[in-house]
Amino acid sequence: MRTLFKSLIVAVAVTATASMAFDASANTNRLDQILEQVKRERQLEGRVNQEREQAFINARQDQQRLLNEARRALANQEARGERLQKEFADNDILIAQKEQELIAAQGTLGELFGMVRGSASDAIGLVSSSIVSAQYPGRHEPLRGLAAATELPTIPEMEDLWVALLTEMVESAKISKFDAEVVNLDGGTSSQRVTRFGSFHVTTDRDYLYYNADTNQLQPLGRAPISRVHNSVSDFHNARPGTLTNLFVDPTKGNSILRLNQQRATLMEYYHQGKFVGYLITVLLVIGLLIAIERFVVLSLVGGKIRAQLKNLSNPSDGNPLGRILKVYHNNKSADVENLELKLDEAILRETPKVERGISMIKLFAAVAPLMGLLGTVIGMIMTFQTITLYGTGDPKLMAGDISLALVTTALGLIAALPLIFAHSIVATKAKSVLHVLDEQSAGIIAAHAEKEKA
Repeated sequence: MRTLFKSLIVAVAVTATASMAFDASANTNRLDQILEQVKRERQLEGRVNQEREQAFINARQDQQRLLNEARRALANQEARGERLQKEFADNDILIAQKEQELIAAQGTLGELFGMVRGSASDAIGLVSSSIVSAQYPGRHEPLRGLAAATELPTIPEMEDLWVALLTEMVESAKISKFDAEVVNLDGGTSSQRVTRFGSFHVTTDRDYLYYNADTNQLQPLGRAPISRVHNSVSDFHNARPGTLTNLFVDPTKGNSILRLNQQRATLMEYYHQGKFVGYLITVLLVIGLLIAIERFVVLSLVGGKIRAQLKNLSNPSDGNPLGRILKVYHNNKSADVENLELKLDEAILRETPKVERGISMIKLFAAVAPLMGLLGTVIGMIMTFQTITLYGTGDPKLMAGDISLALVTTALGLIAALPLIFAHSIVATKAKSVLHVLDEQSAGIIAAHAEKEKA
């Protein structure tokens, strides 16, 4: 047993020794491989470093070459700058000499140049805003170059100036018709036959036009002038050849008076400036006139019936005041004079309110209308002073509306009172004539009845 155990120990030891010998041999081979790899990598890294170093050396040479070229270019440019600066100074001296020579050579032509340029500048404004340009557009364009020129004008340029001024002078004395694009009130345009009256007006067959120099277009007036002026256009175009007719001409060439006419308020606009007070005055006027018309018609009919009754006193009718009074007489023939007179007076008093109904209202409205106008005046002045308090007196337009209220209501009150006074007078006269006939017939009846009693 002990022998066997020893044999096993020896076998294990031999095996371990063999393994260690094998591992040592393997490690030696691996180290040789690593050494060879390091040597190869070192050689490779050396070659890479040599290549990079050579690239750096080549780049440095290129940069040096570029630097040398840039320095040579800078030197060339500096030399060129000095040369150009010297040439510029020499040219300045030469230009000054030539200018002096030009001034000396021009002589009086220099004054001519100034006059031509000034005349061209003035002509541009005259021609571009002229109504003649509506027929001959673009006449001012050749003059712009002449007005802005810095050298002597040429003969053709001066001829353009002469032709433009001559055309303006000649055409301003002519009445000519031509087709032109006219801007409509809706913003569109249409080709229309227009008539140009010198340099004052352009019209269609019924309306005035004005020339807008900014857009080079003919445009209608926003609001037609008063009818007397506006109708003169159609009267002129409808006149027979050889007949004389009137046409109103704006001496400002249609740019001031006719244009300002657009800002003039119409009668209806003036009326609405009276506001609520003016409307109340109008209501009074309408009601008063309606009452007056109704009373006038009724009293006229009553007067006609009374006249018919006068022709037939023996047959009284209930359809008129005189007939009803006559019936009172026929029903009281047996009464004495005093009772009959009282009966007739009573009958006349019953008829009087029917005849005079509404007449006092007309008189009241005629008296109230001016007072309401005065009320509107006071209200307008109060509002005017409030506006002055808030905004001062710097802009009169801020107070115009309130002042219009004050003045328009006064005018409306007087306008309403005048027809109401006349209407009241007419209707009152009608009523008095009816009552006069009744009083007259009543007095005649009483007198005749008194004579019968005495007989």
